[in-house]
Amino acid sequence: MQKLNCKEVSVLLSQTEDRRISLLERLRLRAHLKVCVGCMNFQRQLNFLRRAIRQHPALKDDDE
Repeated sequence: MQKLNCKEVSVLLSQTEDRRISLLERLRLRAHLKVCVGCMNFQRQLNFLRRAIRQHPALKDDDE
């Protein structure tokens, strides 16, 4: 299994919002995140921003 570099991980983490990643992509991503603190922090920050955006009142649907 080919390892991902940090740039590839950042792209893949961003893409997870737009598409379902493959099993191989998930495995490679998990393997990288277990050993790379920088990418792990990027993932946490990205998840925080996604949650904040979803919860922002101005961005919620009128039906909610």
